[in-house]
Amino acid sequence: MNAKSDYIAVFDSGVGGISVLRELIKLLPNENYLYFGDSANAPYGEKTTEEVRQLTLAAVENLMDQNIKALVVACNTATSAAIHVLRERYPDSIIVGIEPALKVAADRFPGKRVGVMATPVTLREEKFHHQLDRFPHMQVSTIPVTGLVELIEAGGSMAEAETLLRPQLSPYIGKLDAVVLGCTHYPFAAKAISRILGPDTVLLDGGAGTARETKRRLEEADLLCDGAGEIRMENSLSDPEILLRSMELLK
Repeated sequence: MNAKSDYIAVFDSGVGGISVLRELIKLLPNENYLYFGDSANAPYGEKTTEEVRQLTLAAVENLMDQNIKALVVACNTATSAAIHVLRERYPDSIIVGIEPALKVAADRFPGKRVGVMATPVTLREEKFHHQLDRFPHMQVSTIPVTGLVELIEAGGSMAEAETLLRPQLSPYIGKLDAVVLGCTHYPFAAKAISRILGPDTVLLDGGAGTARETKRRLEEADLLCDGAGEIRMENSLSDPEILLRSMELLK
């Protein structure tokens, strides 16, 4: 049986899910968190769906053995590829996946031009297309982005992010009212994205919504904690540098 003081596990293919962890801590500061980044196998976004699914299942199996009361899959690619399998495998567990902020975009920009930046895997998954079908009146441009996850994992600068993204985003300058950041790594490059697309293009991500859903599920199960709050960082890379970078991104 879960205890209120057990960890909320947050899983990502690397350091990107720290953008979701920040939202969780902001909303639920008294909780204990266990963050696991699979940086040794990043990026997930250019692997096959089956590869992503197997990596996700292996990581989650280890997390489930560590006294967790909830699992947040803070990776859009892993959510698209594996969330249904995780819920079937662990039917009694609280499992929250992140989704692109399409509803937020539809509510705030009805009938407007919206871009969805995401990894190739996320954009090709059936789950994403089902979500898109819910908003037929939204003018959506899908924008597959390559190289950005690797750059953020390596601790690249904002200037490097801008250089990488400019040729990929230039066709959309002046053509979008909003852009949904469909990968949890992308908020860490938000300044570079805004510099390219301009201040009139609003950036949206799903981190805050995921935190709210996690809180709702914990409240429903009477598992909210009122402790001091602890954060444990783990990573599949043995390099201590990645843990230092993780703590920097959390600030």
